[in-house]
Amino acid sequence: MGITFIFFLGLFFALLGVIPPGLLNMTAAKISLKEGHTRGIMFSIGVCVIVFAQTYIASIFARYLSNHREVVDILQRVAFVIFVLITIYFLFIAKSEPKSQKEPKIRSKQSRFFQGMFLSSINVFPIPYQAYLTITFASFGWLDFEKISIIAYVSGAAMGTFVTLYMYIFFFDKIKGKTLTSQKNMNRIIGGITALISVVTLFNIIKEM
Repeated sequence: MGITFIFFLGLFFALLGVIPPGLLNMTAAKISLKEGHTRGIMFSIGVCVIVFAQTYIASIFARYLSNHREVVDILQRVAFVIFVLITIYFLFIAKSEPKSQKEPKIRSKQSRFFQGMFLSSINVFPIPYQAYLTITFASFGWLDFEKISIIAYVSGAAMGTFVTLYMYIFFFDKIKGKTLTSQKNMNRIIGGITALISVVTLFNIIKEM
């Protein structure tokens, strides 16, 4: 596949992973509202630096797993069960009332870049998420594990994260009261994403039988 396609592949799926309201994007929006867009952007850049590193680690891990198909087969089955359970939870169990989120207290307003790096580094979800995605894309022939392809994918993932944070920073004040951002609808979005991933995983499992 072309480098441009791989880049946008990483961008799109990273964007999907960050769209639901969470600590990182909500913190970026709050910083922007309280301290200005520049500080919000600096926070977002710090987040993306760590996302770049996490996605690169995930890609290297996925390359190792691709050479051990027996491990991948087991992980695919485990991932399928996990994603199905997550789908059921967000579509049928999760409550519609949002929980209040505590904003980390930062003494120095000059440290927003490093705050972004810190909060992103304690969020390890992108590593298994991206490792699974890269293995899946490789199985479809959309991605190989050559260095240039990995760099293109990782760069796309970092850019996708930044684009999402950027949207939160500049449009949060306009959309925060809209139905789109209600917890109930965000639960449906997350459930829909995990349902799609579950279907793709099941397809891979059946194909390899």
